Amino acid sequence: MGQDYYAVLELGRGATDADIKKAYRKLALKYHPLKCKEPWAPKRFRQLAEAYDVLSDPMKKGIYDKFGEEGLKGGIPLEFGGENPWTVGYVFHNNPDKVFREFFGGDNPFAEFFAEDGSELILPFGGLRGRGAMKQDPPIVRDLYLSLEDLFYGCTKKIKISRRVMNEDDQTSTIRDKILTIDVQPGWKQGTRITFEKEGDQGPNVIPADITFVVQEKIHPRFKRDNDNLTYVATIPLGKALVGCMVEVRTLDGRLLNIPINDIVDPKYCKVVPGEGMPLLQDPRRKGDLHIYFNICFPTKLTRDKKLLLKSALLS
Repeated sequence: MGQDYYAVLELGRGATDADIKKAYRKLALKYHPLKCKEPWAPKRFRQLAEAYDVLSDPMKKGIYDKFGEEGLKGGIPLEFGGENPWTVGYVFHNNPDKVFREFFGGDNPFAEFFAEDGSELILPFGGLRGRGAMKQDPPIVRDLYLSLEDLFYGCTKKIKISRRVMNEDDQTSTIRDKILTIDVQPGWKQGTRITFEKEGDQGPNVIPADITFVVQEKIHPRFKRDNDNLTYVATIPLGKALVGCMVEVRTLDGRLLNIPINDIVDPKYCKVVPGEGMPLLQDPRRKGDLHIYFNICFPTKLTRDKKLLLKSALLS
């Protein structure tokens, strides 16, 4: 059996609009979780909000009175509809605080101008404070994972979000999809934030939240980024580390670099190749540097003759 909104507000079916307002005022103050410490108080407070949200609206109340909760939330069956049948089901936005703020016009449920029975006291200096104040929901923050190639070239990312949008009656809402477009600029770094203002869920008497995406860099198979520079680790045998060699590096844009190594390579040696790093955000035509470090492979065994040659070459 469906929910009895009249019973939730402790009213009979013949309740007037004034009765509904008076009942919600009294019970919302009584069972607000900040005042009522019982474990079931939040659930009761939410039920009161949903009941008032339905019964205070003539259209929703009329549908509920005739078809019950099933008809209200599932939509009126077409055989009962007229020229404009109700086809969009009611969905409570599940935020009782929004209903409370809209009714009382403020965040403090126990301000001095409300008595416990819900009656309004005589106010000095001009009446209620803060009535109609709008508050914005907290921002929604999500990670945006990008490859080094995305951040090297720049790209466009399209992200589909689902959000609650208010219907034309300004009381009910519907879940709808929307595509957000992010134009990634060459040189963006991890931690870059992209904000879409007021693209969060809509609701009565509330400012939708901002949606913020934070850039996170995907792990790359060849390079590691350090600010505007790129780090590459080349594996070479001990002999080449001592006598020099040529190191091949495939860049992010597909070029093959042949880097001559003429120095003796020790475990801390770094070869810097200017201008082969990431684009600079302020001027993508300029780039950081490529830093090449080395993983030196030692032989697992040597013949007696090779040991004598090395001894003669290195220890004489």
